[in-house]
Amino acid sequence: MRIRLEGVTQRYDGVALFEGLDLEFPDGRFFTLLGPSGCGKTTLLRMLAGFVLPDAGRVWFGDRDVTALPVHKRGVGMVFQDYALFPDRSALANVMYGLQARGVGTAEAKARARAMLERVGLAGLGERSPATLSGGQRQRVAMARALVINPPLLLLDEPLAALDVKLRVEMRAMVRELQRESGITTVFVTHDQEEALALSDHIAVMDRGRIVQVGDPAGIYADPATSYAADFLGSANLIAVDSELPCEEAGLARWRVAGGAVLVASRGAAPIEKPVIAARREQIGLRPKGDAAVVLREGEIAGRVEAVEFRGSITGYRVRTAAGLMHVDAWSVQHGEPLARGDEVVLSVPRTARVVEGG
Repeated sequence: MRIRLEGVTQRYDGVALFEGLDLEFPDGRFFTLLGPSGCGKTTLLRMLAGFVLPDAGRVWFGDRDVTALPVHKRGVGMVFQDYALFPDRSALANVMYGLQARGVGTAEAKARARAMLERVGLAGLGERSPATLSGGQRQRVAMARALVINPPLLLLDEPLAALDVKLRVEMRAMVRELQRESGITTVFVTHDQEEALALSDHIAVMDRGRIVQVGDPAGIYADPATSYAADFLGSANLIAVDSELPCEEAGLARWRVAGGAVLVASRGAAPIEKPVIAARREQIGLRPKGDAAVVLREGEIAGRVEAVEFRGSITGYRVRTAAGLMHVDAWSVQHGEPLARGDEVVLSVPRTARVVEGG
């Protein structure tokens, strides 16, 4: 079912968090609201659930206006960061609860709940109380409880944030698989860019109540519209430019950077008020400078290594240049001898970098 917000305005203490916001969540897709704390993503989720009534605008489930419909009549499944399980009920009883509240008989509710617990990998644990389950198991119970009612919309409010890193990776694979199997329209809230990239069909990057960019993960990552989107989704290097230079190559633009020239992908004819170049850490080439008199080629920037961070398969470098501080990620096994703090280096900005609107 297609879900949409139409002209939504929300104010707190006279200050607008959203102003005339329109946003659509495509049918059967996994849609992520991505942004820092305070940007409004959880408020939007609670609005979809019915916990928050907008000051203006409409919430639509398909062709039905549900703006004023109370929570218990929307039939939405919701999973919270803190699980929100009934501590005095077994895992099975927790999963049965939503079915029984909808008038499903005990025998049928028990059978459906057991099947859903098996589906989330908890077969045989139905009689356990939440207190005897691990964090990951409790979150699986919460997922089973949300899915067993076959809701038209599944809302996930940072459900993996309380888990350790290894378990979080396992759980997000399960969440994605369950969503694909069920085909339920799902809205997921997170501030974790890696989770957003791994799970989503669509991402809305948010900043202080504004939707900065909406698109598929690969599209936003490869072609961010603004410096904020580039930096929040993927931590891009944002390189200041001095001026635009003549360029005769189609689809490319030449910019003066730190006394040299950098050739990057063009955004077309639309003017950019505050242009900066966004270049991903893994896109930037890195080599020792060697001869102090080396002449830099187009796209190259000289710098000095300020810090080296070994992260297993990746080695990260922080490099000070005339264009500002830049971060480079290189494959440890392919990079050869690691560079050291203080080494003079040459960075290569690729043509796949983008010019975006600066902050």
